[in-house]
Amino acid sequence: MKKTLKVLVLLLVLAVALTGAAMAAPLKIAMVVKGMGNPFFDACRDGAEEAAKAMGDVSIIYQGPATPTAEGQIEIIDSLIAQKVDGIVISANDKDALIPITKKALSKGIKVISFDSGISPGGRLVDLVPSETPLIGKQQVELIGALIGYQGEIAILSATSQATNQNAWIDVMKKELSSNAKYSKMKLDAVVYGDDLSDKSYREAMGLFESYPNLKGIIAPTTVGVAAAGKAITDKGLIGKVQLVGLGLPSEMKAYVDNGACKQFALWNPVDLGYTATYITFDLIKKQITGKQGDVAKAGRMGDIKIGANGSAVMGLPFVFNKDNVEKFSKIF
Repeated sequence: MKKTLKVLVLLLVLAVALTGAAMAAPLKIAMVVKGMGNPFFDACRDGAEEAAKAMGDVSIIYQGPATPTAEGQIEIIDSLIAQKVDGIVISANDKDALIPITKKALSKGIKVISFDSGISPGGRLVDLVPSETPLIGKQQVELIGALIGYQGEIAILSATSQATNQNAWIDVMKKELSSNAKYSKMKLDAVVYGDDLSDKSYREAMGLFESYPNLKGIIAPTTVGVAAAGKAITDKGLIGKVQLVGLGLPSEMKAYVDNGACKQFALWNPVDLGYTATYITFDLIKKQITGKQGDVAKAGRMGDIKIGANGSAVMGLPFVFNKDNVEKFSKIF
């Protein structure tokens, strides 16, 4: 009888221990980026890790394809579904191609949001954009316009031709150039794509110099592309002759600000972006929000993030970096 009682007590203790361990198991949130080796997304990961530490019961899985393709992301998401993660935060290489696999994830109860480069409605619950598309596009045109005296030929060096955010910004740039009298003496020669690869972006920039000898400026709304263009301008001896603006990381652009190849560029803080995306995903997992219009996500030090139509959410406005502040921020990201 005593032996049976001891066995029952041991089984009860074991059951309680196992239950406690299960309850203590951290939530798994996966961040799937466009491609590995991109400092912008590494900074987003750092923000996600910061949020996970603040929340206390979240672990971050950071993955991305070797080359920025939708096919590579699809394989990763399929694997994450098999791993039964609780949430997926993704910067999409193609807004529509990912929908079937992300719908599969949603059907399994996994909370899916997109950030930086969105997935179309139906393939995610929330799309977190770092800033509003019209403001980004208009700001880039104004930045380059101011540097070239609002006249002359310019070109755009983008990421991939399917990148959701890039295409939306470029559409705004084109409309601004064609409809705003302020830019009537500026001409857009070409839009080229470096596929967010440093070597290809560099070659595309060099190609612009050859194809358009009167080129006065380049807009590169991609962290990889703007750094590659800075190097191309430097190597070609065009500092002061071809102006450069875009969306870049201070740590990568400092050298080109210092040597005059890039006098000003803009960006939101990628650490904040990864941090905010992780908090929103956590709120979805905990059922504190559903992703519907009017929901308000609690995003830690970033405050309240309101969910708008079609699950859209805006983090903040781009910040302009120049010789006065790039030193300070280059030490951060």
